Amino acid sequence: MASPFNEQQQARFDAELPKILQRFPEGHKSAAMLPALWLVQEILGWIPEPAMELVAGCLGVPPVRAREVATFYVMFHTEPKGRHVLDVCTSISCSLCGAESALVYLEKQLGIKAGQTTQDKKVHLREAECLASCGTGPMLQVDGGEYVENLTPKKIDERLARLRRD
Repeated sequence: MASPFNEQQQARFDAELPKILQRFPEGHKSAAMLPALWLVQEILGWIPEPAMELVAGCLGVPPVRAREVATFYVMFHTEPKGRHVLDVCTSISCSLCGAESALVYLEKQLGIKAGQTTQDKKVHLREAECLASCGTGPMLQVDGGEYVENLTPKKIDERLARLRRD
């Protein structure tokens, strides 16, 4: 199996994985699946199939197990993504407050549909299920950490202007 990493990336993976494994009981390496996949994503920006196979091998589980985990959680990217990831919550509370309109507006402003990345590779847009901001929807999550609540076209435009400057 070919490594998904270049030499420098491989060295980082090899240095950091043992630190992750130390946090788990002896004989339970498979419990480190989430942080091991997260490490790969930190290094590569996404988790390609060869990286899933590598993680599975290091943890002593079948490759399908790593793929199941990587494709189950929205926080993991199994395809290359843009520099910034925008998640629009479209669960019931946000939908009742106009999430679909906000998503359509974002798609129009970015020139892409949910699930796509802009041509300049700056922004990846996703539709997300419940981002726990039910009282302040609709909401947009930027790069997994910043919440833009009570979303309006003006707030979208302001946030996109900042992303374009990055």
